[in-house]
Amino acid sequence: MFWFIASTVMAAIMATGMIFVRLRAARKPASVKKIILPPLFMSTGALMFLFPMFRVSFTQVLEAMAVGAVFSIFLIRTSKFEVREGSIYLKPSKAFIGILFGLLVLRIILKLVIGQTISFGETSGMFFLLALGMILTWRIAMLRQYIRLEKSITNTDTAKRV
Repeated sequence: MFWFIASTVMAAIMATGMIFVRLRAARKPASVKKIILPPLFMSTGALMFLFPMFRVSFTQVLEAMAVGAVFSIFLIRTSKFEVREGSIYLKPSKAFIGILFGLLVLRIILKLVIGQTISFGETSGMFFLLALGMILTWRIAMLRQYIRLEKSITNTDTAKRV
């Protein structure tokens, strides 16, 4: 029970931190690097699978990644870019905070249900993969949107010069 509470508190702290990071990011122009780096940094967490207690079966990997991809839809829908002063900015969304905490509550409920049938280590591994699947899918969608907007700005600038 201690590990469940500790991991839930950590998830809440991380969600709160993400809200502040997101609000701060809206003040500065976005870039490809800023979009790509978070999932790369997070991927280092996969080192947990070096330890047998965290290993999951291939079907569990697929399930967790698929659920993460489904959860990412909410984040994708609230992540929009806008052009200001010739630069691309992430538009702040009031719904993002609610969605992030809603996903946290859903994650806690899933953890309670799943944690009763599989070990703490496997549950941890699956929820890491769920989060990675969610972040990866979300960031790929953001990257595609950013590149499209960047091309449209470039095409508009080119048309103005001609």
